[in-house]
Amino acid sequence: MDSSQSQQQSTNIGSSTGSGSIGAESLSSEGSPPLWRFVTRIEKQGAVGGTWKYRCNFCNENRTSSYSRVRAHLLQIKGQGIACCKKVSRADKLEMQKLDDEFENKKLDSGPREVPLPSESLSHLDSDAMFKKRNPHYMRSYTFAATHNIAGYKPPGYNKLRTTLLVQEKANVENLMIPLKSTWREKGVTIVTDGWSDPTRKPLINFMATSGNGPIFLKAVNCFGEIKDKYFNANLMKEVIQEVGHQNVVQVITDNAANCKGAGELIEKCSWITDIHGDAMVIKNFIMNHNMRLAIFQKFSPLKFLSVADTRFASIIVMLKRFKLIKRGLQAMVISDEWTSYREEDMGKANFVKDKIVNDDWWDKLAYIVDFTKPIYDMIRLCDTDKPCLHLVYEMWDSMIEQVKLEIYKKEGRPNSEFSPFYHVVYEILVARWAKSNTPLHCLAHSLNPRYYSDEWLLGDQSRIAPHRDGEVSRERMKCFRRLFALNDDVGKVMEEYAQFSMKSGPFEDLTCISRMHSMDPKSWWANFGAQTPLLQSLAFKVLGQPTSSSCSERNWSTYAFIHSLRRNKLNPSRAQDLVFIHNNLRLLSRNSEEYAELYTKMWNVGGDAFDSLEDVGFLEFAELSLDEPDLENVLLVED
Repeated sequence: MDSSQSQQQSTNIGSSTGSGSIGAESLSSEGSPPLWRFVTRIEKQGAVGGTWKYRCNFCNENRTSSYSRVRAHLLQIKGQGIACCKKVSRADKLEMQKLDDEFENKKLDSGPREVPLPSESLSHLDSDAMFKKRNPHYMRSYTFAATHNIAGYKPPGYNKLRTTLLVQEKANVENLMIPLKSTWREKGVTIVTDGWSDPTRKPLINFMATSGNGPIFLKAVNCFGEIKDKYFNANLMKEVIQEVGHQNVVQVITDNAANCKGAGELIEKCSWITDIHGDAMVIKNFIMNHNMRLAIFQKFSPLKFLSVADTRFASIIVMLKRFKLIKRGLQAMVISDEWTSYREEDMGKANFVKDKIVNDDWWDKLAYIVDFTKPIYDMIRLCDTDKPCLHLVYEMWDSMIEQVKLEIYKKEGRPNSEFSPFYHVVYEILVARWAKSNTPLHCLAHSLNPRYYSDEWLLGDQSRIAPHRDGEVSRERMKCFRRLFALNDDVGKVMEEYAQFSMKSGPFEDLTCISRMHSMDPKSWWANFGAQTPLLQSLAFKVLGQPTSSSCSERNWSTYAFIHSLRRNKLNPSRAQDLVFIHNNLRLLSRNSEEYAELYTKMWNVGGDAFDSLEDVGFLEFAELSLDEPDLENVLLVED
């Protein structure tokens, strides 16, 4: 139906004053949702689905959604992702509720219908591609049902699903995880933990074990009624370490929020940066909170605004990066006839937004913030994953600080030898943050990376020195040796092995060994050339495979939220934990499947079940998902 037809059909809707009258004539055939008649459908959105652009006949506001949100808007149902209509009278609401109840009862009375399989119901879509983006276990169940004769099959009942079968499936997943756990003895493991509150406000602490093979969910502890002091947390940690095996544990990471917020501190302490951020927030909120302004913006920019949680990747930097990308679209929007001709009550704010967007000096300051914070953002982004990077952190901090200095001095036009008050403030903040987060393990991992002993790396910058010549690194490395090797003889042996390694002597004199120090993966290098220094080789295998972030534990709460939602808040905590255990670890195991290499299963592993219906995800929510998962962003977001 085109817009002229829909408007012509809607001429009888509402009274002469333009309100949404209940006496309106139906627009659609019998059996279709009844509340469509109380909006004016303007334009169909997309070739498939039930999403329309429409105008409410009560409040006269334009919106875009499917019928479920039309219903929520008119019946004033909160929490459905759409504002309630404030112009609906009590009488109108009661009458619409009556029509809606009658429609729902008719659907129930119509009896069961044959439901087409996914491969049949998406005939007008690229159904195969959409189906493959789903949970692979879901896919296999439907494929099996479609290709086998299962006449007489009786599905298990509710009680069996939540008891016997749940216990059996958890035991099955535990067996599937045994090969991964068997690598912990050689590769080592990091225990990661984080806290959360479920929909019933019960405090939970989850524990995960992560290494080079990915994060394995261990358990979640219900802390309701407990005093969560350091002794309580320490006892929980001891129990988990005993379950994993203390000889396998390399490190424990408890929280990541402070590290992510650390980059925000330098912004908060500089008033001019805070002003730019405040202006950007005003612009974003002004456009996002006005449907007409948002519609105009979308005509001029293919990219969307981002809304990111405070603890994720320095949210201010993320938002300003996106502003820089949509600069042309914003400027074209505010000088367009549509923007100028649209009138509303808050013209003062509209003029403020326009003045900032066309102000070149404002954009220069924004670009400067993005440029000098880019090294900080990149480092946080690289570290905030479950990938092994413990051995890279020490060098990354040094390089990051130098890159920040280069950007600031370039902008200020100063020689490197001159003092910069602004850089001094930034430097003090970064050094203080490093002092809080640096541990002896960072120095040990740095010391065991062969790359930092190669001529290629050392000659790349005159300020670089090998780890065995760095006083701080050597001091912290010795602390680790003494702590990790209880026997004095072992400490002496590992010191001798390290001396041979760092000086490229003894078993490390081989030319092939030396030439591959820079280019070969560190763990592969130790596997090939470290056999004659067994203590150091074993230590390298464990330390070089560890992450530096608790992000996998934080992301696991999204799985909890999916399973233990407000709609399913009666799940008992132990069953919710079992479901999360199964769900999370099956996602990890999916990485070993063929579908993962083809990106289909990878979408589910990275994005979770929320990715099953990407077309229905709002761009703010999707932006948060993509920033939380760099792998998914690389596949889906192209910011050119």
